This record gives sequence, C-alpha cells and structure tokens, in this order.
Amino acid sequence: MILGGLAGSGFVAAILSRGFGNKPSPEIISTPQPVPETTPEIISTSQPVPETTPEIISSPQPTPAPPPPPQPEFPIQTFTTVTVNRRGEIISSREGKAEVMTENFNGVSLEMVKIPAGRFLMGSPETEAERDDNEGPQHYVDVPEFFMGKYPVTQAQWEAVMGNNPSRFKGASRPVENVTWNDTTEYCQKLSQITGKKYSLPSESQWEYACRARTSTPFYFGKTITSELVNYRGSSTYADEPKGKYREETTDVGIFPPNAFGLYDMHGNVWEWCADDWHDNYNGAPTDGSVWLDGNENRFPLRGGSWDQYPSRCRSAFRGYNFRRFNLNYFYFGFRVVCDGGRTL
Repeated sequence: MILGGLAGSGFVAAILSRGFGNKPSPEIISTPQPVPETTPEIISTSQPVPETTPEIISSPQPTPAPPPPPQPEFPIQTFTTVTVNRRGEIISSREGKAEVMTENFNGVSLEMVKIPAGRFLMGSPETEAERDDNEGPQHYVDVPEFFMGKYPVTQAQWEAVMGNNPSRFKGASRPVENVTWNDTTEYCQKLSQITGKKYSLPSESQWEYACRARTSTPFYFGKTITSELVNYRGSSTYADEPKGKYREETTDVGIFPPNAFGLYDMHGNVWEWCADDWHDNYNGAPTDGSVWLDGNENRFPLRGGSWDQYPSRCRSAFRGYNFRRFNLNYFYFGFRVVCDGGRTL
C-alpha cells in the first residue's frame, strides 16, 4: 500500500507540469522504495507426538473364597418346631439345628444344648393377656453363650447323682419333682464334682432367653398352646384354642416339640427353679444375663408352669416363686441345669 501511494502522486505531478510550462519538465519518476524483506512466516514444525504408554489393563483378580464356617465343637442334632395361631392350629413348621454336648456319668447321659449369645426383651408387654405386674418393666438383656439341659433333669439323672428318688410320679424318663431349691443346688454341686465342669441353676434371664428362643409371643409356639404341644391343665384355655387333655401327672421328657433352640418342656410338665433371689419386679434388674441377688433370700423364682397349671402360668414371661425349704409334697417342682452360668451354693 505504501509503494502504490507514492507512485500515484508522482504521476499526477508530471501531468501538471506539462500543462503549465513550455519546457517540459523531466518526468519525475519516483524511485521505488525497496520492498522490505518480509520475515518468512515461521511455521512451527509439529512436535513429535509423544509415544503413549499403552494402558495396562489388569486382569481381574479372582474373588477370594469366603473362609469356611467354623466347625461345630459338638455334634449337631436336628429337630422340628412348630408355630400355632390363636386357635391352636399349626400354621408353620421348620427344621432346626443345635450343638449338643453330652455328659456321661454313673451310667446315664446328660445332654446340654449350646445356647447362642444374644439380646432379648425380657418380661411381657402390658397388652399381653393375663400378665402380672411382676413381669415388668420390660428391659433388654444381653446374654452370653451358655449350655442348658435339653430336658428337665430326669429321675434317672437325679438318682445317678443323689442316690434317691423323691418323685411322686415314678419313671426314669420323667422329670424329677418334689425337690426343694436347696436340693437342686446340692445336685448341681455334686454334678460339678463328678464332671469337673461348673453346673448350676439358670438365672431368670438365662431361663427366659432360652425359653423364648428369639420369640416375643406369649409362648414359644406362638399365641397359645394346646395339650398336643404341652403337658398342662389342658381343660382350660388361653386364647381361642379348643379345650384339651388334663393329664394330672408328669409325662416323659421330650415327647412334645421343642423350641427353636432345641429345648424341650420349657412350658409345662414341671416348674423349674432359678438361681436368683426373688424380686417383685424388674426395677434394677441386671442386663447381662447374670444371677440377680440382694432380694428376698428366702424366696426363689420358678418358671415355666407345670402339668397342674393353667395355660397363662405356662407363658414365657410368667414368674412364680416358692421358699428355699419346704416340707410339703410339691410334686410339680423340678429344674434343669446350665453349664458355666448361674450359681451353686
């Protein structure tokens, strides 16, 4: 653009001088300005594309196999338990399994069921039919693992340790009855000496936890019981079930279905002594499954009902009591033992 402009103005000047003078002026020819050298555009050479490291795709690692379940320490026994509705009709049944430790002594066997550790709500809700105030307040209890007798102590097992049989309703496989709290703790002491393990009566919380077996209904069978499932005063009813048999005596242990832990006769047949002192309610009760002392030392709890009791007294939460010693023929008081729990005196 600069060069073109200068050349144009020189050309106009030459025309004008020719028109106004006689002597022609020499044509002024503008010297062309040197064209400035243009710096050549530097085109950057494309940088070499760096070599990309190929993506390393790791092959998927095999999922480690889960560790094998721990092997049971004791033999496994299977059983079938049932659930009933308010009419006493069986609405479901299922198979259960339990580890069972067997003690053999003096010609008899004692089967002890492994009760898993767990938490449960002890006592009964205020809405439960025919509940008593001593069944509350409800409270959670964390119970460590322990072993409990699969059945109430039988007459054969009693005789093998104590050398006598105080029972009214005789039968080697029937539960021993007509025993005092002191009698049962003496049995536990002698059994401990024979076996080298600590045997005792259960605490109330151990007993109820084992009886409920993770249920919250009045009975571990459900909303009621029938005389086809329990030995009790079957001529009376609890819910809408029909009346049944009142046998008026004990029966062999283990002839009715068990609960979900594999324990038999936790409802009915014989009352079962517990190790605790008697307390009128659960205010201040321990929450770790231990024996509760510092109460009425002359009274001790009884649980589970008996062959002579109404169904409401066979409920999981029902609490009875009696005295440490008595001279009456109470042929519905029995017991079962636990291992590494409770107390022996």
